[in-house]
Amino acid sequence: MITSMDIDEMQNSLILAVETSGRMGSVALAEGAKLLAEKQFSGPMRHSAEIFPAIVGLLERFSKKPADIEQVYVSIGPGSFTGLRIAVTLAKSFALANQAKIVAVDTLDIIAANLNGKTQDTRHKTQDTCTVERLAVILDAKRGQFFIAVYNKTPDPKSQTQDTTWRKILPDSLMNAEELLSRFGGEKSIALIGEGLVYYKDKFAAPNVRVLDEKYWYPSSANVYKMGLELAKQGLFADPLTLTPNYLRGPDAKVKRF
Repeated sequence: MITSMDIDEMQNSLILAVETSGRMGSVALAEGAKLLAEKQFSGPMRHSAEIFPAIVGLLERFSKKPADIEQVYVSIGPGSFTGLRIAVTLAKSFALANQAKIVAVDTLDIIAANLNGKTQDTRHKTQDTCTVERLAVILDAKRGQFFIAVYNKTPDPKSQTQDTTWRKILPDSLMNAEELLSRFGGEKSIALIGEGLVYYKDKFAAPNVRVLDEKYWYPSSANVYKMGLELAKQGLFADPLTLTPNYLRGPDAKVKRF
């Protein structure tokens, strides 16, 4: 566990949060418990081209330098193989150059947090989302399969304002739409979010299944920061030497035969 001295030091730490697991990437800069700014990339799959200019732009905006970054929080997967490698490589580079501490945050949890009381934008908090009791996050894993996690709504014990959070009842899994519906498409309704719905929403059509608005589907570096900070407070830092993305399965690359 972190000591009180560690917490005091953390309050002034410069934190970089990176989200490159999905189609729309972003980075965020924070100082301790204060989120300074978030920068979204200009379009889908612009991670390689825009991540470094975005970081430099945020640092210059707040008169900071790369050497000032003390902690790096990354979305660890599952998700885009290329995007996850970009984030992990960046985090390891800061660990090597700055001795920066790394926090790895589960990507499906980051997306589920779009409906958390503590992270959800109040402009998006509608009656439709407030009535959600069970939630599935769905990402496209190709080959007719999806990365899926399922959550039940639960009160946040740390909240004084009746905020909610999500308790994961199905850990990150690789399955097809039929398998999800057979397990969770019964009497209790379930809401769906995630980039896997962009092209395959119809595969999940069922009487007790409802797809929430697309504004809830995507991970953000702001959520990476908020969730990463809670892990950092518990001392749950990753080992930069052994840190690897959570792919859940190997890439689609095929070996050519000669």
